Order: sequence, then C-alpha cells, then structure tokens
Amino acid sequence: MEVDLIFKIAAVGILVSVLSQVLKHSGREEQAFLTSLAGLLLVLFWIVPYIYDLFAAIQGLFSL
Repeated sequence: MEVDLIFKIAAVGILVSVLSQVLKHSGREEQAFLTSLAGLLLVLFWIVPYIYDLFAAIQGLFSL
C-alpha cells in the first residue's frame, strides 16, 4: 500500500469529521450522515482494488 493513499484516507477522514460536526451543530443531521456516507464510499472505492489483489494473492498462495 502506498503512503500517498494513507495520507489521502487520513485527509478524507479529517475533512469528513469536521464537516459532520459543523453540520450536526447547525441542526442538519441528515446532511451530516450523508457526508459521512460519501466519505466512506470514497475511501472504499480507493481500497477495493487493494482488497482484490489481496484475495488474488491468497488464492494463488493456496492454489484454489
């Protein structure tokens, strides 16, 4: 895993948490939830290829 990806994930986490807190304190809980969900989906789209490679490597290791 690249260090750049880890920094991207950390930046998205910080940004989402700040936005979520601001939205919650202004009384917009629905938008805060959607912001958190969007951040989660963004990070998942970045990580899915690495998870696929991991499962492919495990499958090759055990020759399934």
